[in-house]
Amino acid sequence: MRKDDTAKFAAFWGEMSPCEHLLQIYKDDVEFLDVLERFISDGFKKGESVVVIATSSHLIALEKRLARFDLDKLRAADQYLPFDAEHTLSTFMVDNWPDDELFEKSVRAILERARKDGRHVRAFGEMVALLWAQGHSGATIRLEFLWNNLLKIQVFQLFCAYPKGGFTEDATESIKRICSEHSRILPATIPA
Repeated sequence: MRKDDTAKFAAFWGEMSPCEHLLQIYKDDVEFLDVLERFISDGFKKGESVVVIATSSHLIALEKRLARFDLDKLRAADQYLPFDAEHTLSTFMVDNWPDDELFEKSVRAILERARKDGRHVRAFGEMVALLWAQGHSGATIRLEFLWNNLLKIQVFQLFCAYPKGGFTEDATESIKRICSEHSRILPATIPA
C-alpha cells in the first residue's frame, strides 16, 4: 500500500458509525487484504478490539501484513481475536442453515471477550462468503440478517467481504438482497 493511501483509509474508517455493517465485493485477495488490513490497523490504533473470522489462508496472509503490531500481546489481552471461519460456522449451523440461538450464543461470547475493559469492537466476518461459495444463498441471507439483528442490540462495526468470482448472472436477486443487508458497500479501494 502506498504511503499516501494510508491517510485516505484512516479518514474513511474514521467516518464509520458505531453500528456500521460494511460490504466489499472484491476481485482479488490483494485488493481485499489491503482494505481488511486498514480496517484492522485503524481499530488497533484506536485501542479497539478486533474480531476476525476468516479463512485460514486469509488469516495467515493478514497476520503477515500486521507484523508491525505485537499480535501475541493483543491476543493475550483479547484485543485481537482471530477465528477460523469454517470452524466458527460449525458452531451454529444445523442442516446447512444458521440456527438463531446457537449463532447468538456463539457470537455473543466472542463479542463479550472483545469488549473486555470497555473497549469498542470492530469485527470482520467471512462466514457469509463461505456459505455463498457453497451455493447456500438462502443461508447466506439469513446469516446476514442474524448479524443485523445483533447490531440492533449491541454496538460494534461489522465488515463482510465476498469474492467477485462467486457472483453469477443468475444470482441477481440474491446479490440485491445481500447488498440490502448492509449499510454501506465499499469500492475496491477506499475513495479519497
